[in-house]
Amino acid sequence: MARELLDFVHALSLDAVPGTVIESAKWCLLDALGCGLFGSQQPWAKIMADEMLAEGAPGRSTVFGHQRTLAAPPAALCNGTSSHGFELDDLLDEAIVHPGAIVVPAALAAAESVDAPGSRLLLGIIAGYEAMNRVGLALGMEPAHRGFHKTSVVGPVGAAIAAGVVTNLGPAQLSAAVGLACSTASGIKSFATGTGGGMMKRMHCGRPAEAGVRMAQLGARGFSAPPSAIDGRFGLLEVFGGQGAQAELLAADLGKQWAVERVFVKVYPCCSWIQATVQQLVSLRGAAPLQAGEIRKITVGTNSYAKRINGELKPIDTMGAQYSIPYCAAVAVTSDPGDPAMYGPAAIDDAARRELALRVELVVDKEMEAIYPQHYGARVALNLANGERRDSVVLDPHGMPGDPCTEDERLEKFSRLAGSCRQPQEVSAIVNMVRTADTLRSVRALGELLRIRRSSGMLRFPPAPFRAT
Repeated sequence: MARELLDFVHALSLDAVPGTVIESAKWCLLDALGCGLFGSQQPWAKIMADEMLAEGAPGRSTVFGHQRTLAAPPAALCNGTSSHGFELDDLLDEAIVHPGAIVVPAALAAAESVDAPGSRLLLGIIAGYEAMNRVGLALGMEPAHRGFHKTSVVGPVGAAIAAGVVTNLGPAQLSAAVGLACSTASGIKSFATGTGGGMMKRMHCGRPAEAGVRMAQLGARGFSAPPSAIDGRFGLLEVFGGQGAQAELLAADLGKQWAVERVFVKVYPCCSWIQATVQQLVSLRGAAPLQAGEIRKITVGTNSYAKRINGELKPIDTMGAQYSIPYCAAVAVTSDPGDPAMYGPAAIDDAARRELALRVELVVDKEMEAIYPQHYGARVALNLANGERRDSVVLDPHGMPGDPCTEDERLEKFSRLAGSCRQPQEVSAIVNMVRTADTLRSVRALGELLRIRRSSGMLRFPPAPFRAT
């Protein structure tokens, strides 16, 4: 099955790919760049970039937010960390993996390193998303239940395929790159234990992007790997997926369904399983935020996995806050959950908000349990102090394939994110270049736009989320 997948991605050409798939790849590219530009201003991204720039590995690949360029692997590490840096990057929902923050940094860094045209960049993105989705589906739920972060387990394979397609590796070289990438799979979810997530999860897309690019480079030089590293004995599926792995999903309906057309574009800067809860509470509270004292209790019905992983009542840092249903619910009813400042230290320490989070009850809802992970729904009840009760249920939060964002909304999201560190004319220039990416003679032209920056100090979104609900 893995062989079929590798043969398929290696044979991809834009001429044979449906036009809608190419356009979807451009939107995925734009969303990842927006997340990366905004994320590059965060402390963890700055630390990572400072470390990589201090090593000074020479190269031609862009580092978001910096003028200096690096070799492709460290550039991918920096940009993957930035793109995954504030819980706004896209998701493949059923596979439960974040593709954009891995595939785009890997494909872009590799493309710049060899001066590839935009058509190869888009092919790499299409191939990388497809690989991450299919390997994620084939792994099943066992890795997540055991505490692995599936994104960083699957990510090196997606990055290696993206980088390999961009740099036009031969079949044997691509197979070697993927086999080597399988042996770099890693990532544990100790950031979700309630003891403080720190900055660890932020690099869970940077490290796979770096590894995939490096393994593609090694494969190009003839560094070999077992061809059975994905679906053979002691391969990725067996080691991480166990008996729940389904190798047949690696190649099912190849060319009929495309992962880039089925991404979850996130609206709020918090965990994907929390989006439906936040969306509904913003709607239930009304146009204006409520005071904590106006709320008696909030009940959230969700799936058992989210109840176990996202139930922290007293988060102590930004990562913990973005992963806490109680905290995010408190933010949704009392302020703007689309404002990154609401996940910073001052907001987390707000006494009224912390007390309200204690009045958020999580329960396992039978319907939400049955539909997960095909749907990331929630059933919400907002009980007010005056005795009024407001109820709502959503199966697919806005941004998921079942309720996709419009093109205008995706443009607005990019503009807000990129506008945190770019002038309006620079934002427009990036959008225009992505729109015509398939005609670019050299991806380095896009990289130059991404390296231009000004020191604005802006790290807040406009007051309202890009879609009022």
